[in-house]
Amino acid sequence: MGEIKNLDLIIKGALIVDGDGEIYEGKDVKISGNKIIEVKEQIPDKGEEVIYRPNCVLTPGLVNLHCHSPMGLMRGLGEDLKIEDWFNQFIWRFETKLNPEDVKVGAFLGISEMLKNGVTTFADHYFFAEQIAEAAEESGIRADIAPTIFGFGEKVDENIEEAAELIDSWNKKGGRITMQMGPHAPYTCPPEVLEKVSREAEKLGAGVHIHVSETEDQVKESLEQYGKTPFFILKDTGLLQHRIIIGHGLWIKEEELPLIPEHAYFAACPKTYMKLAMGYGNLWKYFDKLNICMGTDGAASSNTLSPLEQARLFALIGKQMHGAESFSLKEIWRALMRGHEALGGKSGLIKPGFMADLVIWDLGTPSSWPVYNPLASLLYSADSSHVRDVIVDGEFVLKEKILTGIEEEEILKAVRETVAKIDRRAEGERFAQY
Repeated sequence: MGEIKNLDLIIKGALIVDGDGEIYEGKDVKISGNKIIEVKEQIPDKGEEVIYRPNCVLTPGLVNLHCHSPMGLMRGLGEDLKIEDWFNQFIWRFETKLNPEDVKVGAFLGISEMLKNGVTTFADHYFFAEQIAEAAEESGIRADIAPTIFGFGEKVDENIEEAAELIDSWNKKGGRITMQMGPHAPYTCPPEVLEKVSREAEKLGAGVHIHVSETEDQVKESLEQYGKTPFFILKDTGLLQHRIIIGHGLWIKEEELPLIPEHAYFAACPKTYMKLAMGYGNLWKYFDKLNICMGTDGAASSNTLSPLEQARLFALIGKQMHGAESFSLKEIWRALMRGHEALGGKSGLIKPGFMADLVIWDLGTPSSWPVYNPLASLLYSADSSHVRDVIVDGEFVLKEKILTGIEEEEILKAVRETVAKIDRRAEGERFAQY
């Protein structure tokens, strides 16, 4: 892996678009250590590194609030299938072949993609969580990782205990990597398991990250099996008392809205919903009643790990459903930035005292110029090709479009080798469809 160096840096010439959607022109930004220490006009150079970024926009980093970073290894598997066949015929079969080393390679692949998309923090929910944490730590990105807990089998209690020990050990380090409890979902974890998870989260002082009400069928099956909807199960098992990330929550019902606390954040992943025909659900209907943020899900379903792309799709679907004047630029930008709030760190604003988790976007390109409204240019024109620099915790992790903490060619080579090994483990049954 490459070398990452802490900064004393002044950024000049870039337009600032802050996390609240406010726009500032003619201001320099000074970073010392891992924090922003000054934002004002004409900061003098006293020996710091100075970078000039004309025709660029400086923003807080993006947060991917719900993903499965190693699933980039499955990108393109099971296309044009309904969700049950996609999962059962391809994804689950592939996942059963994975070992910890595979997951670490997949995590590096996902992290590389996210950094090049301007992601400075991601919230992951997957198995072999320690390998994902190690990849995140080595790469320089910030991460909040939930070891996946399934509520069936003979070793459920042992798995919960192992997850708790792992979470405790990483959270005690106090670094860029944090962890929280990750029960998979109410349909894979019976209420008694969710209660145990809630008790462990309370002991640890940790949050919870869980999939909830992804499909309409999950809600119907919950009513048939338990006589209550998934969010009522979360309330009754104590999970809603914790800081909680809701993966999807697409089919939340109106009667569940009063249950949702202020510290619950919904990670919307509209590209997955569209691709797997999961329906419109109710996130757009209750957009002003919920803390909507942006996730990507895994690259197996979304094919890309760009929260910006997800925000764009969320806005466009909303406009199609509710009219062109709805889901304004500022509302969608704030939803994209709300992931910082969801994870509780002092990031997401370009102000003194905030973490130096920043992205510089080069908008002086044919696909984004002229810039009449920077929010429109970012949300409706920009993509990974416009990401010039990424700073995490006061360190360049991408500088002039080159990753500094990851050797990209090494990762791509490792991915090719890993996929070939997985095919061999499948005993001749290749996963490629063509």
